Amino acid sequence: MFETLSERLNGVLNKLTRRGALSEDDVAAAMREVRVALLEADVALPVVKEFVDKVKERAIGAEVLQSVSPGQQVIKIVHDNLVEMLGGSLAPEQTALMLQVTPPAIIMMAGLQGSGKTTTSAKLGKRLQEKDKKKVLLASLDVRRPAAQEQLRVLGEQAEVSTLPVVQGQMPVAIAKRAAEAGRLGGYDVVILDTAGRVTVDEDMMQEAADVAAAVNPHEVILVADALTGQDAVNVADQFNKRLSLTGIALTRVDGDGRGGAALSMRAVTGCPIKLIGVGEKMDALEEFHAERIANRILDMGDVVSLVEKAAETIDQAKAEKIAKKMKKGTFDLEDLGDQLVQMRKLGGMSGVLGMLPGVGKMKKQLDSANMDDKVLVHQAAIISSMTPKERHNPKLFNASRKKRVAKGAGVSVQEVNRLLKMHRQMADMMKKIGKKGAKGLFGDMGDMGGDMGGGLPPGLEGGMPDLGPGGLPGLGGPGSGLPPGLPPGFPGVKKK
Repeated sequence: MFETLSERLNGVLNKLTRRGALSEDDVAAAMREVRVALLEADVALPVVKEFVDKVKERAIGAEVLQSVSPGQQVIKIVHDNLVEMLGGSLAPEQTALMLQVTPPAIIMMAGLQGSGKTTTSAKLGKRLQEKDKKKVLLASLDVRRPAAQEQLRVLGEQAEVSTLPVVQGQMPVAIAKRAAEAGRLGGYDVVILDTAGRVTVDEDMMQEAADVAAAVNPHEVILVADALTGQDAVNVADQFNKRLSLTGIALTRVDGDGRGGAALSMRAVTGCPIKLIGVGEKMDALEEFHAERIANRILDMGDVVSLVEKAAETIDQAKAEKIAKKMKKGTFDLEDLGDQLVQMRKLGGMSGVLGMLPGVGKMKKQLDSANMDDKVLVHQAAIISSMTPKERHNPKLFNASRKKRVAKGAGVSVQEVNRLLKMHRQMADMMKKIGKKGAKGLFGDMGDMGGDMGGGLPPGLEGGMPDLGPGGLPGLGGPGSGLPPGLPPGFPGVKKK
């Protein structure tokens, strides 16, 4: 997410932190580079100008230039202004969906064709149903695109969310009224209306959306926009807002957006808060938008809060506690490692977890040159699945013939089996050290372990991470320590290619 922009901004700001004392010329030169980085990220020109002016005004003040660590102060100013640009100054009730109303709360989804409205509608229904415990009804108002209503029905089945039955020949306004009535009579908490889109903004589409809004008076009017279209998404949002009075924006494909221009410009240009972001193709890949967390990711400060929240939703608590007990006893076996690999994949794989850890951006080249592909998790899980129960519980049984059999069953080389066994041995050894010394005694060993990767933990992690609960994160947490056996599975002992 926003990798290109993050790399550029951090390159500029890291130069400042290495300088020690700063002059006004140093700050001015850095701001010119920041300006170019934001423009190349497709951020709207007026937004860039306002941002740079604000940062420069604060950065050349006496509190920065005369401080003990002026470079760090500038980074804080950039961070604070990024948060403000993304809408961080808004009250929580302005960025949250309006659901505290007399049921049903009606949410109208608008946007261009291909922006991801239908998929986002189903994802939102699933999220509201599972996380907020709301009873949700989906209704498709798209009578123009072939099979659009059928698509929402299929997605609703996948998400296990109810959909309004299709009545052939019924027009959008009539469907919206029927959905609202069905929601009221059926005891639904939320009704989501998936409206029709066009390839470009046109009067017919706008009028149809306005008619639907007038007919059912929705509590939320959410524009679904594709983040990859950059400034086009911002322009579309501006046009929709003038006709529909948007209450919020859902940005899709944010996970594939290396620039971030749409996210950074949207709030400032339209005045509408970004409420939701799509971060993947799976039905659960929809997140609430948090300005400060996104700013942290852009400046490589990590997003541990989101990681913990995601872990809390996906981790099997009973299994985590069972593994934690085994870790304390030093009996962490390959069966447990297999369970941790499954949990790691649920969290988004190594790339998903590492992307939320502070300072990992500075290690990007080392990680890219190492075998840190998420396919490693798949291969490792396949290797463990090819073992017998006895082998999983007692890795000492492995000899050459057993390794060949497992490698053949998993479709990998014997070297990969050896790497997995070595990784497990290192993790098991660290489990024993955690039991004897606690987490603090582990960090020195982890620093040595990171030698193959170019040196220790990422900046910002040397002092450890917050306590993440029993068992910590899968592949990340030791019993009660918040940190696990080193870094995610595949990290310990990984060699450069």
